[in-house]
Amino acid sequence: MFMGDYFNKCNICPRMCLVNRNMGMIGFCKSGNKIKIAKAYLHMWEEPCITGKNGSGTIFFSGCNLKCVFCQNYYISEQGKGIEITVDEFAKICIKLQNKGATNINLVTPTHYVPLIIEGIKLAKSWGLIIPVVYNSSGYETVSTIKSLSDIVDVYLPDFKYYNNDLAYKYSNCQNYFEYACQAIDEMVKQKPNCVFDKDGNIISGVIVRHLILPKCENDSMNILKYLYDKYENNIYYSIMNQYTPVRTCKYKELNEKVDSYTYEKIIDFAWNIGIRNAFIQEDGTVSESFIPDFDDVGIDL
Repeated sequence: MFMGDYFNKCNICPRMCLVNRNMGMIGFCKSGNKIKIAKAYLHMWEEPCITGKNGSGTIFFSGCNLKCVFCQNYYISEQGKGIEITVDEFAKICIKLQNKGATNINLVTPTHYVPLIIEGIKLAKSWGLIIPVVYNSSGYETVSTIKSLSDIVDVYLPDFKYYNNDLAYKYSNCQNYFEYACQAIDEMVKQKPNCVFDKDGNIISGVIVRHLILPKCENDSMNILKYLYDKYENNIYYSIMNQYTPVRTCKYKELNEKVDSYTYEKIIDFAWNIGIRNAFIQEDGTVSESFIPDFDDVGIDL
């Protein structure tokens, strides 16, 4: 099947909108049948093993299948900022990022474009792409979509946002996040059961699960960490993030606050005490809008 045919009755993500994106219909992600990106550049603010020396070759895709009310990238996830490109142009961007010294190709919020991304990465590899491909997603995925990426993706970098589906529904209009995230991450770990690094400490294969701590949600954070550790122990890496930044006024008052240092340290202590050792943690100062990219279409015409 031609990859674009998957858009005829779109079921790429758990939303299962079943719309025909090839006929101009749009579902929850508000995306069509062409790749749309907002930025492609060497990003210096990922985990050290993702960033490397020169930066991660990061491609930000427009649209999103989750659309959290606290999203700091809402200009592209909700408002659709970006430029449509062809599969060939996407492949060329990957090659140009590699030529600029990128540590990897980092696909940010890529879920709703997976069929086209598969075509583009295959084409780029035929043109000489050899650096790892990182799949950087919300974690709200179907197992079938993750299986389709088994020969494409080297490193999975999913979020695990919520343990409690009441929070998922409240903040992301999603009643089944936990179940789908668990299944998707399990498939990712089956494909990449161990983390492998090169001589410079850059990850070339494996799974790193990110968790962004939200205000007033410390118990949910602890439940997520315990669930993951009980299942995967230190075969995966954990990225425990304190960078929550309220970038616009939210109707949920708690989301207009930041996560204080005491709460973050409490969660880090919890992670250590249950046995987590392979973890990335953040220092004070990461809570800043300066860490949010300026989506200015830079790099689309590299």
